[in-house]
Amino acid sequence: MLQETPPFWWRARSWPTRLLAPAAMIYGRVARRNLLRGERADIGVPVLCVGNFTVGGGGKTPTAMALGRAAKTAGLRPGFVSRGHGRSGRRALVVDPQHHSAGAVGDEPLLLATVAPTAVAVDRKQAAALLKREHGCDFIIMDDGFQSARLWIDYALIVIDARRGLGNGAVIPAGPVRAPVIDQIRLADALLVIGRGDGGDTVIRRTARANKPVFEAALEPRDGERLRGMRVLAFAGIADPTKFYASLAALGADIVEIRDFPDHHVFSKGDMDELSAAAWRSGLQLVTTRKDAVRLATGTAAQQLFFKECEVLDVDLRFEPDSLGARIVRDTRLAFRRRAFR
Repeated sequence: MLQETPPFWWRARSWPTRLLAPAAMIYGRVARRNLLRGERADIGVPVLCVGNFTVGGGGKTPTAMALGRAAKTAGLRPGFVSRGHGRSGRRALVVDPQHHSAGAVGDEPLLLATVAPTAVAVDRKQAAALLKREHGCDFIIMDDGFQSARLWIDYALIVIDARRGLGNGAVIPAGPVRAPVIDQIRLADALLVIGRGDGGDTVIRRTARANKPVFEAALEPRDGERLRGMRVLAFAGIADPTKFYASLAALGADIVEIRDFPDHHVFSKGDMDELSAAAWRSGLQLVTTRKDAVRLATGTAAQQLFFKECEVLDVDLRFEPDSLGARIVRDTRLAFRRRAFR
């Protein structure tokens, strides 16, 4: 999703939601048909999908990275499959973090590739086949793609931000929901609630009533102590920057100014000049997210130069309990074996 989502999606239902209800009904019917009748390809290895109910950030990529580490600990050769939002090409491509830019492969795949081999393609079947052929991957983790119905999924883990939840709960374009929630729950294997808050209470109850497990996890800053007491200008081009700002505040950073940009934003010369000038004027340190950092660090010479002015806050996903990642990997493999012997 390259544009900023409409603000009314994340508030109580109002007149725009009602006005767009007929279009949402049509979209929902098409999405339901894709979910229930999509021709999913069997690629011959276990497939674990990390998806979410809505467009925008819910914590999918940190979750996928944590599961990739769990798969490696289990002795597997995992590989990540991603569509690569914002990339310039369409063909299947294995990500090379040393040579590819975010413009070529997408920002999230560059993050995933720090954990395990990662392939991007509009057609996720092609990406998975490439990982098997070139890297011998025996366990595929899809970052997103739950609603695309392109690959046979052995385990679908749906993540939700506990604070943000489903927004107004309406289907696109009336709200942020990608397909009717009841259909998504029916095809999910488990729900992962990230963080604390009551935004996801309704879908948690509906998932529990469907007899599906509800798990918990948290995003934790990595090496953030250096930011304590620092006066900062925080900026982010992610789906939900408020989580980033809250993490900085919890670490003790003094957030003097903030700047929000759309998800996957490509920073222009004007953006960077304005940020640099504002920070210099007030004696502030520029701080951004790792997702924004990979776009800058692999971008133009000007973007790379600007990046040198910035501090980066990294976060890791921690399962509660810590053994949950291993359990999900194990259950995915068991589901694959049961399918193979049918």
